[in-house]
Amino acid sequence: MIRNIFFLLVLFVVGYAQAQMDKSVLTDIESIEQQVLDWRRYFHQNPELSNREFNTAKKIESHLRSLGMEVQTGIAKTGVVGILKGDMPGKVVALRADIDGLPVTERNDLPFKSEVKSTFLNTETGVMHACGHDTHIAILMGVADVLSKNKDKIRGTVKFIFQPAEEGPPPGEEGGAKLMIKEGVLKNPDVDAIFGLHINSGTPVGTIKYKSGGTMAAVERFVVTVKGKQTHGSAPWSGVDPILISAKIIDGFQTIISRESPLVEEAAVITVGKITSGVRFNIIPESAEMIGTVRTLDPKMRELIMRRMNEMARDIAKAYGGEATIEWQNNTVITYNDPELTAQMLPTLQDIAGAENIITMKATTGGEDFSYFQEIVPGFYFFLGGMTPGNTTPYPHHTPDFMIDDSGLLLGVKVMTQISLDYLNAN
Repeated sequence: MIRNIFFLLVLFVVGYAQAQMDKSVLTDIESIEQQVLDWRRYFHQNPELSNREFNTAKKIESHLRSLGMEVQTGIAKTGVVGILKGDMPGKVVALRADIDGLPVTERNDLPFKSEVKSTFLNTETGVMHACGHDTHIAILMGVADVLSKNKDKIRGTVKFIFQPAEEGPPPGEEGGAKLMIKEGVLKNPDVDAIFGLHINSGTPVGTIKYKSGGTMAAVERFVVTVKGKQTHGSAPWSGVDPILISAKIIDGFQTIISRESPLVEEAAVITVGKITSGVRFNIIPESAEMIGTVRTLDPKMRELIMRRMNEMARDIAKAYGGEATIEWQNNTVITYNDPELTAQMLPTLQDIAGAENIITMKATTGGEDFSYFQEIVPGFYFFLGGMTPGNTTPYPHHTPDFMIDDSGLLLGVKVMTQISLDYLNAN
């Protein structure tokens, strides 16, 4: 009995000391708020596409080197990793931020609006941080700054992973989390746990959303190639129209979701995002190509949907006199928050943001290649509020009008800093 009371007393004292330590660290965080905002706005104004984040990587590298860290560059083409060793021995925690922009032309009045132009899939396009990766970079650079000033409070090592190509590498290239893992980013030193966050335009500033277990979907990229027979537009009976066949296939795909998938168990989505065919208004072309994604949260549903898409594309094309094939590429697996790690770190989120501001969420059909890290080591991934409170019509991610209220970034720095310290101290 006396021994148990003594043990509880020790835990109380340690917890109190930890809380006192947190306050001193938060003072350092608050002192760099403007710097974090400046970084975010710089990256927003200067976005770069996946596997082409050359200037972004240089700026990150320069900052990490200025903090005296061991820095590794060129990982997965443009990835940057900083290693910060604490003054006390312990485990290794990794913090990850994605750094690529999207082929989206920005449409707003921000003074730091992107005017960058580039070429994507042979199409001229604007480039925009339309998913908030600019905020992720700035937050993690801020965390690196704070923790480098507090090495005496770190029991172990913090590995800062700035990852390129989260949105997917260009066709024919490797990239993203998969390639970083392949090139050893979770080794030397070996990572024990990994944390990541994502800004969210539909979640109010000051709040955090999370889910234990399966959180985001597995995503497959598909390319459907339809072969027909070219002919004059005035005589469709003398050819085979691949555009008509494509329309029928797209319609058929949606019945797999609405009529064959058990949606009461988990959500699933099939989206055709691009269709290309033809060169002239009065020519029925020879072929068509459709590109899209399948998003699933259940392995059995994933298998069913992919099998039926293969069958349906083939059979519908054949029924209209053509041919169709599908090529598949896995972009993400299910983003799975380790339940034990999630439960362990939840008190930190509640302490920093306030328990009333921590919201449990349902799984989403968005995909995230942070999931590949979670296949190797326990991971926890959560969503940070980026919407001005009271805004009832936030713009979705991946759209020209997407906008983030960056007054919420400081909470991201606080949580990522404290979650690192608390994990290392607890282990």
